[in-house]
Amino acid sequence: MQSGCRIKTDRRDAAKLAHYLRSGDLTFIYVPDEVTESVRDLERARDDAKIAERVTRHHLSKFLLRHGRIYAGKTSWNPAHMAWVAQQAFELPAERQVLATTVRRSSWRRAGRRLTARMGEALETWERAPLVKAFQALRGIDMVSAVTVVAEVGDFWRFAKAGDLMAFVGVVPSEHSSGGSRRQGRITRTGNSHVRRIVVEAAWHYRRQRG
Repeated sequence: MQSGCRIKTDRRDAAKLAHYLRSGDLTFIYVPDEVTESVRDLERARDDAKIAERVTRHHLSKFLLRHGRIYAGKTSWNPAHMAWVAQQAFELPAERQVLATTVRRSSWRRAGRRLTARMGEALETWERAPLVKAFQALRGIDMVSAVTVVAEVGDFWRFAKAGDLMAFVGVVPSEHSSGGSRRQGRITRTGNSHVRRIVVEAAWHYRRQRG
C-alpha cells in the first residue's frame, strides 16, 4: 500500500455507531445554548487574564530581585509598588526593554477586572442567573465562582448521581487494582479543570472560614 493513502471507513463507522447505540454504550454529550457558551467564553477569558497576571508578576519580581532591586514596602502589586517599579532605572537598553515590556503586560490585571464586570452584566439577561445567585448562598462561592460552575457544567440533571458529577470534574480518587487487591490514590484530575479549580478553592475557603 502506498504511504499516505487513506481508506474510507464511513460505512464501517456507521455500522459501529448503530451497534453501540442499540447496546446503550454510547454516551450523549451536552451542547450548551449560545448564550451559555458566550458566558463560558467570558469566564474562561477572565481566567486566562488572571493566569497571565500571575505569570507577569512572577517574571517581574524575579527580574528585579536578580538585579538587587528589593521593594521596602509591606504590600506588593498595589499602586505604590507599581510606581516604585516604574521608577527603576537600568543602564543597558535590553534591561530597560524587559522592564517596560513587563510593566505593560501588567495591564492584564485591569483586563481581569473589566471581564469580571462584564460577567456581572451578562447575568442580567442570562436565564441561568437564578441558579448562579442560589450558588452564592454557599460559603466560599462568590459571583465569579458561581458563574464558572454553572457555565461549565451546564445541565446538572444529566448527572444521575453525585459520583458522575465528581468524575466529570476529576475529583474522584484514582484506583489501581490487581487480582484481589484494590488501592486508591490521589484524585484523577481529569475532566473539567475550570470547575475543579473552583471546587478546590471553595473547599479551602470553607475549611478556613471563621466565625
